Amino acid sequence: MAIVQVTIVPLGTGSTSVSEYVAAVERLLSEAPEPIKHQLTPMSTIIEGELDDVLAVVRRMHEVPFRNGAKRVSTSITIDDRRDRQGTMDQKLASVSEKLVKAPSDRRK
Repeated sequence: MAIVQVTIVPLGTGSTSVSEYVAAVERLLSEAPEPIKHQLTPMSTIIEGELDDVLAVVRRMHEVPFRNGAKRVSTSITIDDRRDRQGTMDQKLASVSEKLVKAPSDRRK
């Protein structure tokens, strides 16, 4: 399972606001037929799923700003593809939370 962070920046729109584009991409993600999980953040979107599925979705996401009038689109992708064991967004956050509750002296062990 892969966890992918994607940031899509529409350029040549005539405005500094991108929320309309973000909403259109979010709509696409919510309707994606692939078995993915996603989380919108203030700066990017995190997607979890099989790598081929996620990449297919990202490809369609990249096209959304063009369909909505952007003249240029810059898409940045970061892929965390761990194959020695299954990792999820929730598992990664739980792992960090678990370490935060340990006493400082416990962290050295």
